[in-house]
Order: sequence, then C-alpha cells, then structure tokens
Amino acid sequence: MRTPKDVEEYFSWFSEATQNAMRQVKDTILKVMPQAEESISYAIPTYKYKGLLAHYAAYEKHIGFYPGSLAVEVFAADIAGYKSAKGSIQFPLNKPMPLELITKIVEFRLNENLNNTKTK
Repeated sequence: MRTPKDVEEYFSWFSEATQNAMRQVKDTILKVMPQAEESISYAIPTYKYKGLLAHYAAYEKHIGFYPGSLAVEVFAADIAGYKSAKGSIQFPLNKPMPLELITKIVEFRLNENLNNTKTK
C-alpha cells in the first residue's frame, strides 16, 4: 500500500470525478472546523481537532467516510440508506455526496471532542 505525502497527492491518484467528490467532503469538514489539522493517517486523508473528526478514502464506486463507531451509531437512522459498518459509511460515487449529513456528523464529532477536552 502506497502512502501519499499529503492530501493533494492522494487526490491525484484518482479520476477527476472522484477528486471532485473527495474535495466536497474535505471542504465540508473544513467548513465545520476551519482549524482542523489535515494529514495522512492510515494512508488516507485525516482531519483532527482536539481528536479525530474523520478520515475518508476513495474506492472504485464509493467514498468511505470514517467518523468512528459512536457517530455511526448516533446517525444510524440518517445513514440507513447507505452501506455502513462499525465506524464507517459508504457514499456512492454515482450519487451526490450527502454534504448536509457529513456536516451534521462532523459537528457531532467536533462537539464530542470539545466535550472530552473539557472533562480531562
């Protein structure tokens, strides 16, 4: 498995359509938390602010979105139309990215991180 040096290199490995979908996810995360630290972790784009906000990755037919298992549990009703597993959701590339849902999930993760910071 190759590890890109940064998110832009990761994007460059995919088609323009997939890059556009990933850019929408990236922009949505950064709209929620502009100060999020962008990095590569587990060889995929990762965003952190006082803890993990989310990872995402491109595949042939979907964007894998990884906000953690609690977020997947909390948003179970919202993600019912998507394939999901513990800590992950698959957003098909042949449909618009659900940016409103991604926003809500990242806001949840941000609040979770901020609340955990306060209690430490």
